[in-house]
Amino acid sequence: MPQRVLSAELPAHVGETVLLHGWVHRRRTLKTVSFLVLRDRAGLAQVVGADLDGHPEETAVAVTGRVVANEVAPGGAELVDAAVTALSPPAQPPPFDLYRPEVRAGLAVQLDAAPLAFRHPGRRAALAASAAAARGFRATLDALGFTEIFTPKLVAAATESGANLFGVDYFGRPAYLAQSPQFYKQLMVGVFERVYEVGPVFRAEPHDTGRHLAQYTSLDAELGFIADHRDVMRVVHAAIRGMVGEAGAPLAVGEEFPAVSFADALRIAHADPDEPDLAPADERAVGEWAMREHGSEFVFVTGYPLAKRPFYTAGGNSFDLLFRGMEIVTGGQRLHRYDDYVAALAGRGLPLEPYRSYVDAFRYGMPPHGGFAIGLERFVARLLGLGNVREATAFPRDRTRLEP
Repeated sequence: MPQRVLSAELPAHVGETVLLHGWVHRRRTLKTVSFLVLRDRAGLAQVVGADLDGHPEETAVAVTGRVVANEVAPGGAELVDAAVTALSPPAQPPPFDLYRPEVRAGLAVQLDAAPLAFRHPGRRAALAASAAAARGFRATLDALGFTEIFTPKLVAAATESGANLFGVDYFGRPAYLAQSPQFYKQLMVGVFERVYEVGPVFRAEPHDTGRHLAQYTSLDAELGFIADHRDVMRVVHAAIRGMVGEAGAPLAVGEEFPAVSFADALRIAHADPDEPDLAPADERAVGEWAMREHGSEFVFVTGYPLAKRPFYTAGGNSFDLLFRGMEIVTGGQRLHRYDDYVAALAGRGLPLEPYRSYVDAFRYGMPPHGGFAIGLERFVARLLGLGNVREATAFPRDRTRLEP
């Protein structure tokens, strides 16, 4: 049996007989010859033989043949004198054609058949970009002396007061799906000083838009012994640069991102100066300003009103990062003294008891610290120009979708 190779490796095996494994992507039969395009994890390969027509699209197959150079074939090489063996029963016709350049079906139809839709090279590319971006995030923070942590996703109290909670029964006690690893990553600053986590977070927000999910992947980081939020912003810049670089996107990331105060952002957007937050239209206006004035697709907005920030935020030292006119990062400096936490909770009308195991840690010498969270799906959707954040995750969860 010949050695298995991948489609992208064929040019290195010209003149050899090789074995390919993959799926039938497309078939075409002429009078004297048949063509089959095979898809594997590395891409596409053209296969030529006398009779290749007995295997419907999406059937899993093994193909043996001799590799020859052909400049019009994918990658510049193809298999000839090929023999095809089915590795699964003949596939049923999919609900849409996967060989076309674009999937000709609405997003809802694609998500109903997500295991098939994401076989399409274009849709698969979004998932590959997500994996690459997460690798870039991890590699960047590893190089900066961060330690990866893994925190609970079942918690006893809310971490983000601005979002609703998914409640669950925890052996007869009320519990919640974690809205973020915020409390735990702060506590672990007292152990490792610099920590990060890549994991799911849950928001039961009643939104049904192209930018919201009920479950998404959050890239979180927290670092100690900072001067203020600007130290955190520098790490955000490094992380974004690493993510863009690993994803291989043709996007220039400058030496730093421009920054604008929240008050100035409202003026740029011609918004009411008393607004406590930026609306999506305001974010787009600020993004256009950053591109026009600084040639940057990224821009920090700093100094959000405390009323719109979580209780653990230190003063006005908070920020968002907008990417192509959409918020993808939220961060800032945190409180680090026990008495300040007690006062902050009281000021919000929140009881201390549900947060005691978290707040008590600040009795024991926590340093000035801060951190941030990047929404992976939003980042990838903006990076690839996708119209909906659901296109950047394999099995999205929103207000109506709990399957597949």
